[in-house]
Amino acid sequence: MALVTTDIPYAMDEGFAAPAFRFQSIWKVGANDTYHSLKPNGFLSAGLFVTYEGRGSIMYGDTNEVMEAGTYLLVSGDVPCAYRCLDGDWKFYFIHFDPLDVADQLGLDAWRSVSTGRISDAIRLCERLIDSLILQPAGYGMAVHLTAQELLHLFAQERAAYGRSRHPELDDILYRMHKQIGASVPIDDYVRLSGLSRTAFYTRFRERTGLSPTQYVQELKLASAKAALETTNATVKEIAASLRFYDEFHFSRLFKRRYGMAPSAYRRGL
Repeated sequence: MALVTTDIPYAMDEGFAAPAFRFQSIWKVGANDTYHSLKPNGFLSAGLFVTYEGRGSIMYGDTNEVMEAGTYLLVSGDVPCAYRCLDGDWKFYFIHFDPLDVADQLGLDAWRSVSTGRISDAIRLCERLIDSLILQPAGYGMAVHLTAQELLHLFAQERAAYGRSRHPELDDILYRMHKQIGASVPIDDYVRLSGLSRTAFYTRFRERTGLSPTQYVQELKLASAKAALETTNATVKEIAASLRFYDEFHFSRLFKRRYGMAPSAYRRGL
């Protein structure tokens, strides 16, 4: 039987509020040993160093952070500091923006030099910023704000990928589960696709989602069924069959347990 629907609504969390962000400028600097900048009152607002060749250092308080090629360093405003070239060669971008809210929400730490494996992507985004500001195509103001935030998001994604519970190796598995809601795919098939042992797969899956693989798939099917009840005239029996529930009674029991009422009562309530 053809699927009645797999249209699960994907929505933002109600509690999410977009943080403030205003791009100000981008500098592309090729420095030698004569380069030395002193900020006795700190930067006027937040900024981001992206070093792609050579080395530089930034001093603040009793701390000296070295910025090697392939690193980024986030700075906040109002912190007295000085930065300079090391060893006669330092090539970097500096993106000036305000305030630090987006970086804070993304979990990026200020005043710490961080190595990145995404430096080529970072360079591409920085050059896109410069091109937009030179050529000023239609809508360039919005574009540069989005690109600057994309740069911060790039580093945040990389950082999250190394988190213990993020397990990016499960990304493809989760994507397949969403796209195959109406298919009857054994969990062991997903285990094999992951390349993990069964124990490792189940452990990491629960760390990532808070659910077992079976519970996760069941939640997807019930969400799809709920959308079908809201947006189609398919019968409860047809919806249960299309989503591969054992039968309509099994489906109704699970639906009531999840949403507090039987599917037919839910539809009548609409």
